[in-house]
Amino acid sequence: MPAIENKIAHLALSRIRALKKAAANGSGTDQGEGHTQSTKRVLVREAQFCDFEQVHALNLRLGQGPDSVANWRRLWRENPALVGTKRDAPIGWVLEASHDVVGFFGSIPLEYEFRGSVLETAATCRFAVEPAYRAFSHLLVGSFFRQKNVELFLNSTATPAAGKMMAALKASPMPQTDYGTVLFWVLNARHFTETLLEKLGVPQKLRRAGSAVGALALGADQTIRDRTPRATSSNYRIQPMDVSEIGPEFDQLWADHAQQSQQLRAKRSREILRWHFDPPGNRRKVAVLGCYGGRELVGYAVVRHEPNIPGKLRRSLIADLLVRQDNPEVVEQLLAAACRSGRDAGSDVLEVMGFPDRIRQILWRWKPYVRDYPAHPFFFKVSDRRLHETLLDRRLWYACPFDGDATLWP
Repeated sequence: MPAIENKIAHLALSRIRALKKAAANGSGTDQGEGHTQSTKRVLVREAQFCDFEQVHALNLRLGQGPDSVANWRRLWRENPALVGTKRDAPIGWVLEASHDVVGFFGSIPLEYEFRGSVLETAATCRFAVEPAYRAFSHLLVGSFFRQKNVELFLNSTATPAAGKMMAALKASPMPQTDYGTVLFWVLNARHFTETLLEKLGVPQKLRRAGSAVGALALGADQTIRDRTPRATSSNYRIQPMDVSEIGPEFDQLWADHAQQSQQLRAKRSREILRWHFDPPGNRRKVAVLGCYGGRELVGYAVVRHEPNIPGKLRRSLIADLLVRQDNPEVVEQLLAAACRSGRDAGSDVLEVMGFPDRIRQILWRWKPYVRDYPAHPFFFKVSDRRLHETLLDRRLWYACPFDGDATLWP
C-alpha cells in the first residue's frame, strides 16, 4: 500500500476506534468506510454548482459564514488564475450520505511565483463536516491532494484538527514558526477594555467603571512604552484609494519586486487584487494605502476592516503589504496610516499577521501587543519533493493574509 494510503488508513482507523470507544460508553455511534450512519451510505464526489444550496446550508450550520452563487462564480469561473487557460480546477468535493451533503472541502485555484517561475496552486477553503461523519473527513482531504497539474497545495487557515490531518498527509507547516503570532495595536482603549471585561464575565453594572479605569491604564501603557505607530520621515506621502483605483504604478512595483526577490509569493496584479478584495456582497470595507516618494509608488498596504458585531472587538487587518526594498521608513508610514484608517473605520484594534522577518522587525519597533493562534495555521505541500525541501527555509517565503483563502471571503 502506498505511503499516503497508509497515512489515510491510520487516520481513519484512529478516528473509528475513538468512536467505538465513545459508543461503548453510550456517547457515540460506530462508523466505518462503506458502512452507514443511520443506514446512510457515505461517498465522496466532486462538487458541482448545483450543490451550492446544500453546501451553503452546511457551512452556515457549522459556522463557516454566508456565501452566494455569485461568489462561487467569482471563485471558480471568473478567477484570474483560470482566465485564458485550459486549467482544470474543481470547486472541491462533497461528502454525501444518501444524497444529503454532510461534508465539503473547497479548493481555490491560485498562482504563485518563485524564482521566475509560476506555480499552479490550489488553496483549501470552507472545510466543514457534520460531527456524525467526521470519521470520513480524510476522504475529502485525500481528494484535494490527489489533484493533477497542481504544483503547490496550501492551507493558510488550518484549525488544530485540520493541521493534524494536513501533517498526516505529508504537508508541512510553513517554516515561519511565528506566523500565528498576531501583532496588534489598540485603537479604542475604552471599548477594548469593556469587551475584555465582558468576555471575562464581569457583570454589566461593573463593566462601565472597570472599562474607564482599564482604558486609562491602557492609554498610559501605550504612551509610556511608545506603542503608538507614527511616521518618522517627511519624505513620503500616503494616498488612500479604493481597490478599483489601483493604477499601473502598482504593476511596476510588483514586477520589480518579483525580479529582485527570491521568495515564494502569491502572484499580484491589478486584476487579481480587485478580484481578491471586492467580492459580491462584501461585508468588509477595504482601504488601499499607497505610499509615494514624489511621483513614485514605493509601497502600499491593503487594510481590511471587519464588520461591527455587537459584543465583539471590531478589527482592522493589514491584509497585504509590499514595500520597495523593505524600506523601514516606508513600512512605518504605512503602519501609521493603517492605524488612522482603522480608527476612522471605528475599529478597536489593528492586527498584523505573518510577513517576512525584515518587515516584522520594523513593526516590533512600535511595541505591539501579541496573541497566538492555538496551533500553526499555515501548511503547504509541493508535488516536487525537492522543491518542497527547498521551501522548508523560512527566508524563502513572503506569506501574509493575502495568501490562500484567509481574506478572500465577503
